[in-house]
This record gives sequence, C-alpha cells and structure tokens, in this order.
Amino acid sequence: MTVECEEPWRSSYFMATLQTVTKRIAAQKPNIWRSALMFLSVIGPGIITANADNDVGGVTTYSLAGAQFGYSLLWLLIPVTLALVVVQEMCARMGAVTGKGLADLIRENFGVRLTFWVMLAFVLGDIGNTASEFAGVATAAPIFQTSIPWLSKYVLVPAAAVFVFVIVTRGNYRFVEKIFFFFCFVYISYVISGFIIAPDWHDVMKQFIFPHFTPTNAYILMAIGVIGTTISPWMQFYIQSAIVEKGVKIQEYKYSRIDVVTGAIFTDIIAFFIIVASAATIFVHNQYAGPHAQIVITDAGQLAAALEPLAGKFAAVLFAIGLLNAAVFTASILPLSTAYYVCEAFGFASGVERSFREAPVFYGLYAALIIIGGVVVLIPGAPLLAIIFYSQVVNGALLPVVLILMLLLINNRALMGEYTNSLVFNLIAWATVIIVGLLTVVSTLQLIFPSLGS
Repeated sequence: MTVECEEPWRSSYFMATLQTVTKRIAAQKPNIWRSALMFLSVIGPGIITANADNDVGGVTTYSLAGAQFGYSLLWLLIPVTLALVVVQEMCARMGAVTGKGLADLIRENFGVRLTFWVMLAFVLGDIGNTASEFAGVATAAPIFQTSIPWLSKYVLVPAAAVFVFVIVTRGNYRFVEKIFFFFCFVYISYVISGFIIAPDWHDVMKQFIFPHFTPTNAYILMAIGVIGTTISPWMQFYIQSAIVEKGVKIQEYKYSRIDVVTGAIFTDIIAFFIIVASAATIFVHNQYAGPHAQIVITDAGQLAAALEPLAGKFAAVLFAIGLLNAAVFTASILPLSTAYYVCEAFGFASGVERSFREAPVFYGLYAALIIIGGVVVLIPGAPLLAIIFYSQVVNGALLPVVLILMLLLINNRALMGEYTNSLVFNLIAWATVIIVGLLTVVSTLQLIFPSLGS
C-alpha cells in the first residue's frame, strides 16, 4: 500500500499559518503609514515654538557667551534642553487633554483678579520683547547695507513689520504654519556658518560633554543668561494655544510629544552652533591679539560684522541672515502669543482661522504690539541693546510665575485625570522653577548693583 504524504508547503496547517502572517503584515503596513500621517498632521507647534525662542535676545546671548568664554558654556545646553522638553511637553499635554489654552485655564482655576494682574505683567513684558525683535532687525541692517546701501533700518524695520502682519492675518492656520516652518529651516544658516569657520571639533566636543565651570561672577551671570534665554514665558502660552487651534486630541498626543522633543533638540543645536561660531572666531582671535587689537562685541549684529575679516564674507552674511530670520520669526509669533492669551483669559474670540470681524480684539492687539515694537526702535538714538537686555530681564522675572501656575494646573487630577505629571517630571519641573527663581534673584541684584558682575 502506498501512503501519499502531503508536501509541507501544501499542508493545511502551513497554508493557514502563511495566511495569518500575510494578514498581519498587511494589517501592519497601513498602521505604519497611518502613524506617519498622524505625526505629519500634528507636527508643528513644538518645533515652531522652540525655534522661535532662538530670538534676538537668544542669538545675542549665545554670541556673547562664545565670544567671552569660548566653548566652556556649551555643556549647559544639555540640562537646558532637558528642562525645555519638560516645560514644553507639560503645556502641550494640557492643551491636548483640556482643549483649552493656558490663560483660559489660569482664569478658570485661579480667578479673574489674579489672571488680570498676571496678564498685565505679561503684556507689558511682551511689548518690550516685541521691540527687542525689531531691534534685532535694526542691528542686522548695517550688514546688508554693505551690499545694498539703501537698506537702512528705516527701510528694513517697517518692511519687516508689514511682512509679519500680512503673513499672519491674510492666511489660515495651515498657511501660517508653513511660513513658520520656512523660518525654522533658515536657522540652518547658523549650522553652515559654523562649519565654514572650521573650529577645533575635538575641543568643541570635549567641552560640550564634560562640564567646565569657572567660579567668577562674569561666568555665572553669563550662565544665567544662557539658561534664562532658552525658556521664555510667552512660549508656554503659544504652544498650548497652537495645540488647541490645531485640534490635537489626547489620542494623537504621542505624536505631538515627538514634535515637542524634536523642536527642543533642534533649537539647542542651533544655539550650539551660534556659540561655536562666536568662540572659534572672536574668542580665539582675542586670545592671541594685543590689547589694542581686541574685538569687543555687544550684540549679534556686531558679531556678524566681525566674522567677515576672520571667517570670510559668506560666513558673515549667513550669520546676518540667521539674525534677521530670528528677529522676523519671533516678531511674528510673540505678538500672536500675546493676542492668544489675552483673548483666552478674558473670553474674546481668537485664532488665525477667524476673520477680522469675528476676532477684532485678537487682530487689534496683534497689530498694536507690532506697531509699538517697530516704532520704538526707529526713534533716533533708541538704545537698542538696552531694549534687548531689559526684555530678557523681564522674561527671567516672569518665568517662575508661569511655571508655578503650570505645575499647579497639570497636577490637578480634576482637570487632567490620569495625565498628571509623573514624579520624574515634577522633580525636573520644580528644580527648573527653583533654579530659575534663584537666577532671577541673582540677575536682579546684578542689575541693581552692577559691581557684582565685575
């Protein structure tokens, strides 16, 4: 008797297993594409907000850090990036869970009176912040005048003001977001400029990875500046409002978290290259130059001009483009953030998806901040550096206030449910509040008693 054995590849068990595997693979492919599409649909608020924080004050601070202390402050960017991720993630999470902006939550949970005084302080601070961005446009103008003589600050500042108003008020949220992404892309000019300069990368990475602390007043105050310029109060309001207006829900939030982390890392990579470019040129030059050949810079515009004889005109122009981009980018977002949180706090209609007729207060406040900021820096003899400096001082003083309110809100189970902070997040966030608070006290004392920084 002959027994016919079924070939293995024809067995019913094998075929059933093959069909199961095929179905699983087929099921997984759409999930991969779905995940990619979901990420692309929610990406934006984290990357845009973090990059906007590399504003004129930030670029100036990083430039001065590199020019005065070389690469020795690079290591600070590692803990600062971690703190930035935690703070931005909290606001993004609150927006996704509650569907409300930060100012809205402050009013609902802490009352109208506290909200009024907090908002008043932030609006006054943001008037100075907006003026500092247009001051950055003015300091970049002389670089471009070497090639285009008529492009003075009296031409460039009004042009920038009109540009930032039109791009936000004449489009919907998706259009505005695309413009903001373009601004983020231009920041790469700092990276290119850094590579053109060709620093000693071994020394750069050594001081980036291994902390190098110099116990002098000047070093400590510059460290305060680097930390304080990376996390600004207005950023927290903007990212939460952007998450809400984009319609991100908690189900999609894991993709927004990637957006937040990516934005924080990218923005501090840009900060890294600004410090490197300044250190590899100005700091190195001053180490070997005589007393009368020292290059002293007080703002990022002067650094861009100083780069030309040391690293070539292309590097200088790229740095100036980066400065102008930073100024115009943040001059677009910062007044927008102010308009969002004021309207949220007091119940006015807001959002770039609405028309002028639907949201007159929102657009009116946005226009007023741009006009005031632009006009102030066009006043003959306007102290541009002082405007930039004092706006950073105000930011530092207001940041602990907004961080404490955020922590009280995000740990409210009635508000956040299961999405309250973990122990690790609370430890990092409260440590940030304490450190920033102490740094604010030190910087305020330095402001009152300038001799402390000598």
